[in-house]
Amino acid sequence: NHVGPLHRDLLAVNDLLSPFFAAGFYYKTFMWPKAFWEKLYEPVIRRAAGLGKLSMEPDPDGYDRGFLHADLLVIGGGAAGLAAALTAGRAGAQVVLADEDFRLGGRLLAESQPLDGQPAASWVAAAEAELRAMGNVRILTRTTVFGAYDHGVFGAVERVSDHLAAPGPVRQPLWRVTAKRAVLAAGAIERPIAFRDNDRPGIMMAGAMRAYLNRWAVAPEGRVAIFTNGDDGHRTAVDLVAKGVPVLAVIDARAEAPRFGDYAVIAGAQVTGTLGRRALRAIEVTGADGVGTWLECTALGVAGGWNPTLHLSGHHRARPVWDDATQAFVPGQGGPAGLAAAGAAAGRGGCAAALADGCKVAGEALAALGIATPKVDLPVAEDLPQAIAALWHVPGKGRAWVDQQNDVTVKDIRLAHQENMVSVEHLKRWTTLGMATDQG
Repeated sequence: NHVGPLHRDLLAVNDLLSPFFAAGFYYKTFMWPKAFWEKLYEPVIRRAAGLGKLSMEPDPDGYDRGFLHADLLVIGGGAAGLAAALTAGRAGAQVVLADEDFRLGGRLLAESQPLDGQPAASWVAAAEAELRAMGNVRILTRTTVFGAYDHGVFGAVERVSDHLAAPGPVRQPLWRVTAKRAVLAAGAIERPIAFRDNDRPGIMMAGAMRAYLNRWAVAPEGRVAIFTNGDDGHRTAVDLVAKGVPVLAVIDARAEAPRFGDYAVIAGAQVTGTLGRRALRAIEVTGADGVGTWLECTALGVAGGWNPTLHLSGHHRARPVWDDATQAFVPGQGGPAGLAAAGAAAGRGGCAAALADGCKVAGEALAALGIATPKVDLPVAEDLPQAIAALWHVPGKGRAWVDQQNDVTVKDIRLAHQENMVSVEHLKRWTTLGMATDQG
């Protein structure tokens, strides 16, 4: 939130006071007098955070609930999910395919990688048309599967009219899906690398930059740089160059950095600072020799790797396990009965690998039900290089943001750990990391 015009925000004075706003600031500071919390402290903090008041009027929208039954529930409509749904649909099984986007395809829509020599969106459209023509397949777009419960029951919310100017009689139905087996094909979430002043407008995830470019034909203006610790960041540079967008450089933290296209590579270097207030103006690039150089830059894509979207696999007390190859947690054993992860959600994120894995996992699920699966001809795809090195935080002075909505820095996390907030739940509440709409 802001006080006054956005370009002259009076609340920006808090930047000068930031050394005093350490982890647990609220708990340590607003303890006395007790009555002041609800009458003074909380109202001021809520206004500063941009939180409003409830209208106290009844909700004008309508809601409903429904029940679905399936042999196989497929959660996610990307490469693995579509392959799983096609496998089960052609086998004659009752299938429910749910995806949170308004289109099927997942990351296939955001990448330039072809399938069968054609744009991936063409194969997605053909696969969706085939699935919609099947009487045994139910497709739920704009639908989030949020919970896995006992006896193969899953909860899902479908947003049927949130996007309409004039909402219909039902805004959101709550679906209770009872499935004999389920495939978790929810993909992966790109993670950042924390470095000093990484909250400037114009700094974004490299995968988001690629999605804007390939799916919506929107490119950043001016001089673009990429900061990465793996091969995936180079894919954004390749796509930018192919679309005619000039790439200043790819700053690759690895000493033996590859090059996949016509762009400059600064190997063994890291971004250690930025300049600009309302927009990014420059980045500081520091090499292995410790010497920093300022480069004029208006947009920076950051690629720190991908974390499998494994949350549903842990809903029955299963714990994720660490995978050195992907530098990420992948689903562990002992999750919801009958649920199996596939593709990027299982740490197998290459396009060809995800397609094959979706078929394989769906086939295994149907075999357990006694349903034979036909051979599915997958499109020809190539798995691009995915090597990655461990890099989470660039050390240095200044604030390196981890949660930009709740203003949590690396320093806050370190201090909370020193103050014995070792449990992730304690850490979360002490620092506000991942709270409210950032949940998790």
